[in-house]
Amino acid sequence: MILHYDRPAEYWDQALPVGNGRLGAMIYGGKKREHLQLNEESLWSGGPQDRINPDCLGNIERIRELFRQGHVDEAQRLAVSAMSGTPYTQRVYQTLGDLWIDFFDEEDDPMDAPLSGYRRGLDLERAVAWVRYEAGGTLFERQVFASRPADCIVIHMTASGGGRMSFTCTLDRKRHMDFTGHTGDKALVCGGDQHGVRWAMGLRVLASDGEYEAVGAHLTVRRATDVTLVFMAKVMMEDSPRDPEDTPAVKVADRLGEICAVWPDAEALYRAHAEDYRELFDRVKLWLGGFEVDGGAALDRLCTDERLRRFASGREDPGLAVLYFQYGRYLMISGSRPGGLPLTLQGIWNEEFMPPWDSKYTININLEMNYWPVEICGLPECAQPLIALLRRVSESGKETARRMYGCRGFVAHHNTDIHADTAPQDRYVPASYWVMGGAWLSLAVWEHWLFTKDSVFLAEHFDILEQAVLFFRDFLQENERGELVTLPSCSPENSYYFHGRQTWMCEMPAMDIEILTDLLRAYLGAAEELQSGALVPEAREMLEKLPRLRIASDGRLMEWAEEYEEAEPGHRHISHLYGLFPSAQITPEDTPELARAARRTLEYRLAHGGGHTGWSRAWIILFWARLRDGERAYGNLRALLADSTFDNLMDNHPSRGRPRGKVFQIDGNMGAVAGIAEMLVQSHNGRIRILPALPKAWPAGRVEGLRVRGNAQVNIRWRNGRLEEFRLLTHAPLSAVAVYEGEEREIRLKAGQSWLWTDEE
Repeated sequence: MILHYDRPAEYWDQALPVGNGRLGAMIYGGKKREHLQLNEESLWSGGPQDRINPDCLGNIERIRELFRQGHVDEAQRLAVSAMSGTPYTQRVYQTLGDLWIDFFDEEDDPMDAPLSGYRRGLDLERAVAWVRYEAGGTLFERQVFASRPADCIVIHMTASGGGRMSFTCTLDRKRHMDFTGHTGDKALVCGGDQHGVRWAMGLRVLASDGEYEAVGAHLTVRRATDVTLVFMAKVMMEDSPRDPEDTPAVKVADRLGEICAVWPDAEALYRAHAEDYRELFDRVKLWLGGFEVDGGAALDRLCTDERLRRFASGREDPGLAVLYFQYGRYLMISGSRPGGLPLTLQGIWNEEFMPPWDSKYTININLEMNYWPVEICGLPECAQPLIALLRRVSESGKETARRMYGCRGFVAHHNTDIHADTAPQDRYVPASYWVMGGAWLSLAVWEHWLFTKDSVFLAEHFDILEQAVLFFRDFLQENERGELVTLPSCSPENSYYFHGRQTWMCEMPAMDIEILTDLLRAYLGAAEELQSGALVPEAREMLEKLPRLRIASDGRLMEWAEEYEEAEPGHRHISHLYGLFPSAQITPEDTPELARAARRTLEYRLAHGGGHTGWSRAWIILFWARLRDGERAYGNLRALLADSTFDNLMDNHPSRGRPRGKVFQIDGNMGAVAGIAEMLVQSHNGRIRILPALPKAWPAGRVEGLRVRGNAQVNIRWRNGRLEEFRLLTHAPLSAVAVYEGEEREIRLKAGQSWLWTDEE
């Protein structure tokens, strides 16, 4: 399971990622100059801020009244003034810097000889990036991995065949450094302090059979055949103590010393790393056919960028889908671990000080999409950082709810950052003043319980659901029809025409109805499970008084409360289909009319250019999977790989003003991984659907280790497009109905029991 290439990376989006949840690196694989671009999860542009606009509370009713009177433009202008954060932006996730390794030629070093046999790659089963080439009869090899147990990045380099290697290492963060130097003859260290955020990073020689010394800001190794370098970084926020003996630089130097004392060489570091990583990665295995042959070469032996181009030309490659699926799981394991921060828009792989959209947490879909695969793909631990951020959002959001809206409970808008900032981000009417971000995030609590049945977890986090409900108990307005509605709101991030003018602000769009329906049902379900809940009567009343989803005159699902004309028919957000996925309020069997309307909506949006961003295309894969249309789900997976995937398999997003016109966003990778899983198994509304959206391109295959709601693991095998075996192993009592091609079979099992469906029954 390897990504591999026959030339070094020229651009960042061709480099290969490693990470341990906290530290990340992109490895370029240069021949004479190796480059590692580095990240640390908590290096953001500054400390916490109080951005709550003091004039919102005094103007919120005026904004509502202007909207009700039809003065929508004026209501929008007042919202920009009275509701926007002060200052209007949250903090920015930033690059840590760069490690440069420059090789030079000495008397018996063959580095200046012609190079041959170059290969670089990323081994997903080992979580190791590697480079290999020959020069002057010497084989040069590098291996880079990010160790979770040792909390460092390891670079192991060897020269075999008679030659040796010499190189100089430097650490850099451009102008954003306050000091740089070395500690003794083995380690470099540099660091700085920006807006109260203190940081340091260091590089040390763990082992070498050559000569080495640190001079100034350079670490030089000469005439070595085997060298191991370890990299470490530390960030401390402004509320950390200012003890001169307890600084990031001191912590980095101490930790590098500890690593060298505990793990004496690269092999010891690798063994600990591999054991930790594979315990997670090996939980799910996927196979979609044999090693197909093209022109006599097995496809898995082709360079990954060549496979992408071949697939984009229309030829089949089931193994590429497997590689992409496991690559997404690799990114999740490498980027999100317990005790850390959740994945930003770019995970922990960001090369810029001011990246597009600040590379933070966008919570009107992107952060939620990042975590869609964790439960179904057997990585529930990786969701812990999301739950931890949600906990902090639920606390900071109480102050935002009180001071902005005079409401109890908590609220978050469409973005948050490392400090769990919940005030509106930007002055962007299509998104900024949407109050559903906290509600959507809260559903991660219920989703985790549905998959794990962990009632202790549910009890610990029940208050988050209750406080989210409490906010809407106070915030919702009763309209002339007696319905409870959100106002002001928007349908992220779409617009409509009102009296000939492009408009964004609205009352209770379809997505708000769907999210609130899920929130209230989750709260009531959790209250029943725990035999608790102070808001149960109110929640039932609110649920009853929410507006219902409606179908427009052209057969599509209505996005807004009125049948407005869309200003952008091919918009990337398809927010009103939230009820199809991630929710299961719309299904072909339970709500056939709404499902048909959802299908019409998808067809219309795609016909007008929808799906032009990677994350949007990934969402569309999931929509078609839920509509049981395997061919269209697969067609959109093909489009994502052809049009929205970099050579290194990272998802891309159009971004104006960038030299290459696109930027990495990890949400497309994660959404597509969830989409592939949902094509193979779905579990909602008491049913487990087997191969619900299997395309013809995958006639044979097997998957082991996917999870379904109810805390059960499934293994599936099929041939010639037909199910051969479905095996289910429970970890909690389970009552459900298994469904395959219209046939239903009842499942009633105790914890630890298994259940089998074969084609012979």
